[in-house]
Amino acid sequence: MGHRARRSRIRGGKHLTMVAVTVIGGYLGAGKTTLVNHLLRHADGVKLAVLVNEFGDLPIDADLIKGQSDNVISISGGCVCCSFGSDLVGALMDLPQMSPEIDHVLIEASGVALPGSIADTVSLLSAYRLDSVAVVADASTVVSRAADRFVGDTVERQLEAADLVILNKVDLVDRADLDALLEFTGQKAPRARTVSVRQGQVPIEVLLSHEPPIRNVPPRAPSHPHLHLDDPYLRLAAHLAPLGSARAFAQALAAPALGLLRAKGFVDNVDGSRDLIQVVGARWTVSPAPDTPGPARLVCIGIRERMSENAINDLIAAHAASNEMLLQGETPP
Repeated sequence: MGHRARRSRIRGGKHLTMVAVTVIGGYLGAGKTTLVNHLLRHADGVKLAVLVNEFGDLPIDADLIKGQSDNVISISGGCVCCSFGSDLVGALMDLPQMSPEIDHVLIEASGVALPGSIADTVSLLSAYRLDSVAVVADASTVVSRAADRFVGDTVERQLEAADLVILNKVDLVDRADLDALLEFTGQKAPRARTVSVRQGQVPIEVLLSHEPPIRNVPPRAPSHPHLHLDDPYLRLAAHLAPLGSARAFAQALAAPALGLLRAKGFVDNVDGSRDLIQVVGARWTVSPAPDTPGPARLVCIGIRERMSENAINDLIAAHAASNEMLLQGETPP
């Protein structure tokens, strides 16, 4: 799927940030409900809107619910859950009128739905930016479900649309089987990165493009990347010199060899403009950055065993060098 152009909304000469949308798919029993409730519990100040076909499809943990009115459930932390029935587009168009404003939208697809089709619908709406498609799979059943003559085609098409595969319930399989499952998801979801979890416990900064990872970069970080351990995830933060091409840099960050789950950063261009780049799996976007004081910076998140710090260092150095060549009137290789 690679790059999808991000449309910009402009009001009064300023670019307005579009609301990011994550589509969560997966077959019945894979663990979507557990994942969504986990995200609501760890929203970290991000105001989430969860859109579901019917409330009965995605029960919200009772202790999170603050109230209910019509088709909206109010959830702690300023989050909401809304049912959309058969009118997803209508529900998305109604969200901007909600108070307080929503930071990120989660669309929970039914067990038989194709998340790729939902993602295509989101991409048609100018107020929204498709952040990623996350497909949840049960480690103990995904192979048999994919081979099932009744639901197998749906399961495979769900995986094929994924940017992230959330391989859930890995505690139910042994290590040897897990290695085989990672190979299996790599074949069925060739553009995706796979995250192995228990009980849907994915760090919110891995699944959603929210602001804390950028704010957490130390204000006087060294010019070279700095490594932070958060087992089993690695976070790499760096301040960036101006780069030759934000688009080329974002596309390079999406290369499988780097092993990134997600990257987000602000890149300064040769003409003095600043772009926001976002990468999740093989999907990458570049858009005009909102007003962002301070140096250009980048945050990368990946699995410790798969993310290559050296490769990311080399990539940053190569793109900084290409900028120097452009400034000197030379053509980068």
